[in-house]
Amino acid sequence: MTRFFYSLAFYLLLPVLVLRLWWRGRSNPAYRQRVAERFGFVRNPSLQPCVWVHSVSVGETLAARPLVEHLLQTYPAHRIWITTTTPTGSDTVKRLYGARVQHSYFPYDLPDAMARFLQRVQPQSLLVMETEIWPNLYAACQQRGIPLLLLNARLSERSFQRYRKLGALTRDTLRCVHWIGARSPQDAYYFQQLGATPAQIGTCGNLKFALQIPAGLRETAHELKQQWGERPVLVAASTHAGEDEIVLRVFTRLQQVVPNALLILVPRHPERFDNVYQQCSNAGLTTIRRSAAQTITPNTAVLLGDSMGEMLLWFAVADIAFIGGSLVAHGGHNPLEAAAFGVPVVSGTHTHNFPDIFPALYAAGGAVEISDENTLYSQCLNWLQNPQQRQQVGANAAQFFAQQQGVLACIMEPISALLSPHLASQGASA
Repeated sequence: MTRFFYSLAFYLLLPVLVLRLWWRGRSNPAYRQRVAERFGFVRNPSLQPCVWVHSVSVGETLAARPLVEHLLQTYPAHRIWITTTTPTGSDTVKRLYGARVQHSYFPYDLPDAMARFLQRVQPQSLLVMETEIWPNLYAACQQRGIPLLLLNARLSERSFQRYRKLGALTRDTLRCVHWIGARSPQDAYYFQQLGATPAQIGTCGNLKFALQIPAGLRETAHELKQQWGERPVLVAASTHAGEDEIVLRVFTRLQQVVPNALLILVPRHPERFDNVYQQCSNAGLTTIRRSAAQTITPNTAVLLGDSMGEMLLWFAVADIAFIGGSLVAHGGHNPLEAAAFGVPVVSGTHTHNFPDIFPALYAAGGAVEISDENTLYSQCLNWLQNPQQRQQVGANAAQFFAQQQGVLACIMEPISALLSPHLASQGASA
């Protein structure tokens, strides 16, 4: 009955959800496109066995990349179908995989939409990235005998309390899950408190540690650094509204002491690119846009990273990385890409989206927490003027990253147990 009332409420809210797509389409027209996919209307041109991977947006899609690449290589007889919720997530899937996978938007969690999608896609299994708990989807998979695995699963204290208020709905939904790969013992505890059984849960760590650096990227970064004249590079990654202004003021002050410093500013959301470019101009900083393919000259102060999929390159050329979403109450973003390149990390206090990473990275000496504009300036200036200290913090970050490998093998164990018997039956029938 709880799921019935949940579904009823969802149907009643449906006009609001569609209106929200239209509203968001004002700044990003892609929200108004392919709306039928959100109701389960997709085309499936293949009869190959299918593994469905759901990753909400850019962060989850990037985190899932090592897993998806491993599946593509290990199980070539399977199709990989990836769903996302946002257009930026969709663009990321297309950029990373092209025609190697199939993609559509994630359908609304309505009984008819989910039934329609499952009937058309016919997934053999579903791998859900992080914490996407959808009662109708989970129930539909259980009814059809489709194993559902919740991977890289995390629950903040806030999310835990919210799901706990739903009581039986959350408990019954989690009982539909075949296996939960929790990031940490704390996450595993939360899922058990919400109703999952100990037998359903394993603790593998964070899949973001399975990051694979593309071949040749370090060489490309080295060439860029030489072209730029070995200038000290500060990368402000995944910034949100309210942070760009702070970063630009800090960088203007830094230039007075280190005049050849270069700022690479990468806003989190593409719809803000134009606005941030205008902010750079208003600050009197000579700025070029990456999308314009212009050459960086000694007079260039800011490179606006208004392209998609180049964050790893920016970290590869960075001397210092500020991780955005942390000076505003967003919860921070992933610092591991910077750590993988041995770049010292500076972050604000709002890092609750990564409770298993930031405290450990601070403790390892690979990152420093700052509280405001002045402390951000002081820390960046200190590292720019003390390269040995900066390099030591970067080395600590790289060591921390290297010590956390093995996550992918842990996650693949239950997946392989599901997929390998299918391959064996294919071989027997052949």
